[in-house]
Amino acid sequence: MAGPNHSCGVVAISADYDVASDLYTALTIIQHRGQESAGISVYNGATIRTVKGQGLVNVAIPTSSLSQLPGHSGIGHVRYATMGAVGYENTQPLNVSTNFGEIAVAHNGELTNYNELKEKYMKEGWVFFTGSDSELILRLLGKYLVDYDPIEAVHKIMDELDGAYSVVFTINGKTYGFRDRYGFRPLILGKLDGGYMLVSESSAIEALKGEVIRDVEPGEICEITNTSYKFTPHEGEHPRAHCMFEWVYFARPDSVIDGRTVYDVRREIGRVLARECPADVDFVMPIPDSGRAHAIGYAIEAGIPYEEGFMKNRAAGRTFILPEQKLRETAVSMKMIPIRSAVKDKKVLIIDDSIVRGTTLKILIGMLKDAGAKEVHVRIGCPPVIAPCFYGVDMKTRDQFIANKHSIDEIREIIGADSLGYISLEGLVEAIGFKAEDLCLACVNNKYPTKIAGEEYRFSQ
Repeated sequence: MAGPNHSCGVVAISADYDVASDLYTALTIIQHRGQESAGISVYNGATIRTVKGQGLVNVAIPTSSLSQLPGHSGIGHVRYATMGAVGYENTQPLNVSTNFGEIAVAHNGELTNYNELKEKYMKEGWVFFTGSDSELILRLLGKYLVDYDPIEAVHKIMDELDGAYSVVFTINGKTYGFRDRYGFRPLILGKLDGGYMLVSESSAIEALKGEVIRDVEPGEICEITNTSYKFTPHEGEHPRAHCMFEWVYFARPDSVIDGRTVYDVRREIGRVLARECPADVDFVMPIPDSGRAHAIGYAIEAGIPYEEGFMKNRAAGRTFILPEQKLRETAVSMKMIPIRSAVKDKKVLIIDDSIVRGTTLKILIGMLKDAGAKEVHVRIGCPPVIAPCFYGVDMKTRDQFIANKHSIDEIREIIGADSLGYISLEGLVEAIGFKAEDLCLACVNNKYPTKIAGEEYRFSQ
């Protein structure tokens, strides 16, 4: 629950029926990936129509508007701003009209060379209307589609872009998705009854009674129609850098990301934590919801009872994807209520996914002690976060990380815990099941998979 804020989620569907309703459903399933704005764009056979706005999916896209979006192919987006201000102009999908058709684009990630490319093209006379790096992708599509087919155009774009991007777009009813060559952000292909879809998380495919086919591989392009799909792979070798936070915190536990079920990974994180950081307590409890599978794994491995110590207010949004820290802190006491009968006079161990600032965890520990807990011990399913993310997570400066200013024991004292333990970097890698060199671990080891000015490049000799 104390994890960082994610950027976005995307979906694309091509089918033999009107797709707006399924796009809407998919966006509600991946709502946790962004709660600031949402939108849907559908090609109706002649033009692209878009409905988008600020807020959650059910606010930004009123269900009454779906009937105004007939068409068999379309894309959708939910957003949390990591680049570009909060506002309608940055709400996606982004659309543009060209002499070869209308294009709509939705993007999850963050381009590390956006400012450099923007400056380059502004010198050539380009005008940008948003502060979003997604607009650059849209404009590059427009540039290269003049001389190339969509697949070749995307290859040209990939040669220019650096950083994290999983993108879906539609042009004249043709629908595509592509993923950066590192594989930072997920993108999954699924089969529906009457079509195919691309989406950030597999749980959306299952919610639509579809069948997961496979992940779009890093550097791959996938075209979908109502009857088929076609992959165009990236040629040549390229390092991978799957974001470890997808498994630790971002993704739904029922999703499968790059072949690893999120729930299973989180449970394994808990098992590793139990081996690395044992505790003498009466029971283990999670910080709902992302810490639940971690806590179950810990309890199983340690042979300690598992209990629920907080009642979560389901009407509240995902607190740590709110755009301002003050809003997050105010929301905590409304969102979590201790179960007094469970924690009174007990030594409890709470498991959380990560600590960024520590302010929320401090509040929750205080609430448990006010409810009568004798001791509150804390275990964390991610190593200390010490470095900013440039790939689509709202962690931009080192001064926001409590682990950069204080030792583990000092953090324990600040948050009011009786003991504090983090999983090791080696333990996290073991639990995820990928080799360390195939993961992006920059926020916990200060080594970046792309070249960032002033930062250590992990492939340096």
